Amino acid sequence: MPAPRSLTAPALLLPLLAAALVTILAWWFPNRERAAEVPMVADRFNSVSFAPFREGQSPLRDIFPSAAQVEEDIALIAPRVRAIRSYASIEGQYETAAIAQRHGVRMWKGAWLGRDLRQNDREIDALIHAANTYPDTVERVVVGNEVLLRRDLPVEELARQIDRVKAAIRQPVTYADVWEFWVQFPELANHVDIITIHILPYWEDEPLGVDRSMEHTRQIVQRVRALFPNKPIAIGEIGWPSAGRWREGAIPSRVEQAVFMRRFIQLSREAGFDYNFIEAFDQVWKYRNEGTVGAEWGLWTADRTPKFDLSGPVRENPLWFLYAGAALLSGAAMFLLAIRAWPAAPAWKLALLSAALGNALAYAFCGGWPYAYDEHLKLAFVVNFAGQALLAALLLRRAGQRLSGDFVEPARNGAQASANIRSLFRGRFRWRDWRGFAFEDLLFLFIFTAAVLQMMLLFDPRYRDFPFATFAVPLVAVVARALLGDLPRRGGGWAEWLAGGVLLLCAIASAVNEGVHNIQALGWSACAIGLSLAPLLRVGPFARAR
Repeated sequence: MPAPRSLTAPALLLPLLAAALVTILAWWFPNRERAAEVPMVADRFNSVSFAPFREGQSPLRDIFPSAAQVEEDIALIAPRVRAIRSYASIEGQYETAAIAQRHGVRMWKGAWLGRDLRQNDREIDALIHAANTYPDTVERVVVGNEVLLRRDLPVEELARQIDRVKAAIRQPVTYADVWEFWVQFPELANHVDIITIHILPYWEDEPLGVDRSMEHTRQIVQRVRALFPNKPIAIGEIGWPSAGRWREGAIPSRVEQAVFMRRFIQLSREAGFDYNFIEAFDQVWKYRNEGTVGAEWGLWTADRTPKFDLSGPVRENPLWFLYAGAALLSGAAMFLLAIRAWPAAPAWKLALLSAALGNALAYAFCGGWPYAYDEHLKLAFVVNFAGQALLAALLLRRAGQRLSGDFVEPARNGAQASANIRSLFRGRFRWRDWRGFAFEDLLFLFIFTAAVLQMMLLFDPRYRDFPFATFAVPLVAVVARALLGDLPRRGGGWAEWLAGGVLLLCAIASAVNEGVHNIQALGWSACAIGLSLAPLLRVGPFARAR
């Protein structure tokens, strides 16, 4: 092997400096400080939805916070909110109204109504008791939340429960649902004191971006007021998610959430809206029903950190410099190892590839770990990240060998790769199989997984994210191999047809379904098509002898 080059030579330093500059710019630009345009015009929110669940806690599993944790949460938000809205009257070993009273916070006290009529009666009993016990704190009660949307109860049963509460308390009584259901069931207005509507532009059947949301909100309130001229109107839920999948032009992000909040506060002051923001804290348990976006509506994170200041500029990812640093360190380490192992290879090519892999691994972590909300997602992240790290090492080795003229292992086809993978899952993988398990096998496994996920994105897309971070290194691998002239163009078979064909067709169909306004969806479809070409170029009319 030739002697390694001096690490101080310009041939090494210049590529490293160029890669470092590109890396810093790539992380800084999307996370630079951006003005949220509208200054905050109120010191306190009128009301925010309050669910005190923390990591590992969930009403779906009947795991509730302690009274001390609820006390901490209300004490934290009390300086910023006039009132809080709860959704259930029977929760953990605490009474939210009693804690709110100690901190001078008013309440929109709710009762959760579902299909279990006996449980509904218990919820109503608890609601009545709390309203009568804490009359100075509970300023109104909300009998049911989106019951008609979920089709849990007929409107007649819902009205009966509302009437039962009205007869037992002194506070105003309301019911909360998406605004369309008040239009569909106007007779329910005869049973309530306040019409409480939900306006969530992100979730509209025709999703709206932040720029169109304020006028949409104004028009909806005017429409409902015209329909019920003798009833006060309250907005029971309004807000914007800070992360998750795009829906056409509706973009979940921290900056968009800040812009939405500040614009709405200004609108509410001008129009005199009675409103409740959704929500105080990110609720990680909601990902099970609504994906990442369902867990990211809070004004505070799940660990009780404010997402942004109430005034001044906002960064999309305040920790961007840590990920940039990790990308720099990992990329530099890979470059130094590669140039030492293959000193005859062009330094700038190894530097470029190492920087791309370092950034891909940092992005895989940045886009994966913060959204691994429970033990199952954490396990999936660890397996995926380990696979991407191994693929990065195998790609760097293959590129170094090819660029320096060393022996490069022959390409393996999808049938061979899938046979090894099946043996691994069946527990029949032997040491001699490991010697054959290489870059081709792992890359094909990623492409096959992408095909499965793409089918889910096509047939059940509403709550699924576009998995850029899950395939960051495989995408670099496909591009790098194409630039190096290392994409095998023969030797494929049924496995390549299956994985590549399904991925290609589903990616095209998904792009059509998502529409031209969803840039995120189109970006992922382009990535998926790129992944699909790697196996398809080896089969049928696409293949050619090298």
